[in-house]
Amino acid sequence: MKKLCMFAVVIFTIISCGTPKTVIQSKKVIKGYWNLDMVTYSESGDFKTLLLNDALATCFEGSTWRFIPNNNTGNYTINNQNCVLGERYFIFTIQEIDPNTGLYDFLLKPTNEKEKSEDNKGFRLNLTQLSESTMQWQQTVLLGGQPLKINMNFSKINE
Repeated sequence: MKKLCMFAVVIFTIISCGTPKTVIQSKKVIKGYWNLDMVTYSESGDFKTLLLNDALATCFEGSTWRFIPNNNTGNYTINNQNCVLGERYFIFTIQEIDPNTGLYDFLLKPTNEKEKSEDNKGFRLNLTQLSESTMQWQQTVLLGGQPLKINMNFSKINE
């Protein structure tokens, strides 16, 4: 009987610590190619925002992204001729914040092509919207002591 109770406790622990079903479904939806169509802000103004410690937000508009959820890697390519062109690599994780609201955090860490981080820094973004055809990330930064929300709006590229 004691062994049966211990077995039940171990199984319950494994199940409760597993990846939530909604995160698994999100990884299926995010898999593939996306286009970052537009970067918008919660306030009006002309902002020179550096995204992911890489390039200005205007450089990211029109960039193509690939997500490979089975190993949590991906890449994006800056296509804007007025910016430093090329492919960049990252690893990512989707974490469910609140199962009642369906909100997620999207953790993204830039890497080199061998999946090694130069500075071991990453970025926490809110995955505020995800469907079969659109996705939105949101990052809140302080501007003059006031919160400013940066919205990165993606559309799925049919493969």
